[in-house]
Amino acid sequence: MNRRNFIGKAAAGAAAVTIIPRHVMGGNGFVAANDRINLGYIGVGKQVTTLLKGIGKCEGTAVVAACDVFKNKLDLFVEKANKNNSGNGLNVKVDGYHFYRELLERSDIDAVVIASPDHWHAQMVVDAAKAGKDIYCEKPLSLTVAEGRAMVDATRKYDRVFQTGNMQRSWRDFRHAVELARNGYIGEIKEINVSVGEPVKQCDLPTQPVPEGLDWNEWIGPSLYRGYNEILAPPDVNGPWAWWRGYRDFGGGLITDWGAHMFDIAQWALNMDESGPVQFLPPEEPAQTHGLTMIYENGVRLNHKLWGGEDDGNGVQIIGTEGRIEVSRSFLRTFPNEKLAKADLKETDKRVYVSDNHYQDWIDAMRNRTKPVSDVETGHRTASVCNLTNIAYELQRPLLWDPAAEKFKGDDYANLMVGRPYRGKWDYTDF
Repeated sequence: MNRRNFIGKAAAGAAAVTIIPRHVMGGNGFVAANDRINLGYIGVGKQVTTLLKGIGKCEGTAVVAACDVFKNKLDLFVEKANKNNSGNGLNVKVDGYHFYRELLERSDIDAVVIASPDHWHAQMVVDAAKAGKDIYCEKPLSLTVAEGRAMVDATRKYDRVFQTGNMQRSWRDFRHAVELARNGYIGEIKEINVSVGEPVKQCDLPTQPVPEGLDWNEWIGPSLYRGYNEILAPPDVNGPWAWWRGYRDFGGGLITDWGAHMFDIAQWALNMDESGPVQFLPPEEPAQTHGLTMIYENGVRLNHKLWGGEDDGNGVQIIGTEGRIEVSRSFLRTFPNEKLAKADLKETDKRVYVSDNHYQDWIDAMRNRTKPVSDVETGHRTASVCNLTNIAYELQRPLLWDPAAEKFKGDDYANLMVGRPYRGKWDYTDF
């Protein structure tokens, strides 16, 4: 597609639909209960099966389009989405597209689900906001702090409803852990340990022949070009997870992959959804993949640390002056009072946003024109913690961060890493 034509159409379309989108605004400002929300999926790799099943259970939704630059994955998804529509009693045909901007031009699409590799998120979100679409974007939200801020600004400018895929905010155990911490059940919070894997690393994979049906140049998109390797983009959607997420320019290692979930709970517990740490203290040895400490302005220390047993996996340990809370997808434990894990909170306790279904929460927010449980600013701030952690590991020196200005203090080189260069025609700042 011609990029100039797209931008012109998107700008005109956004001006027309931002105030009164096709399905979203009725006479009273809300979607009617029986008004269907049409969805387009952008990026249909391995993760999208979970999204299709989860969002597909939300009443009043239908998949009408999908796109991917890997033809066999797109064809497979279209087949599944058609069956899903049929199973929901919908006579709706799903159209497949090679380029996501073709999908965005459709005026009958109300919202998009972005499940592309992380290096595409910023450009796709900005374009979707300009086209007047509400957005669900998988975590981690962005590869850089600058990308995340642009995604927030574009979402706000075009008045879009945005849900980040930090789905643990819609799980009871994580919410309960956060409310226990915020209400002083373990005293004053002094330290939080987050157990997730290693930081990002440079991509050192050899180049292989590009498989049939894959537009590799378009897969690379805004990132700096490198040759194809099946580890980055496995041909079989039913095979192993793609490990683009482990390499710079495409992902942020397990720091962003699982950190986007677990650091998110730390941010939530500390009520820092619009802020973040002010210091980053990496380990001294270059080979160390754990041991970094972040410090918030109130003195709370957040450590990237393997704190649990071999079977505990990824999790969060919140330490207070009178006890501790440990939470993961497998358990919620409280010490020394073990009963707190299942105890009801008092009526006078402060409560956080309640969502028991991350997908339905997004659908409801679209109908009500409200912020969902993991709004774009929330997703951006959590992704920032992850991305700044990677920078500190790479530079191997203490860094001072200003979360309001979103800049490092007294470190010009580190500030160069707050953003990243974009290749060719792509520009996430153009909104």
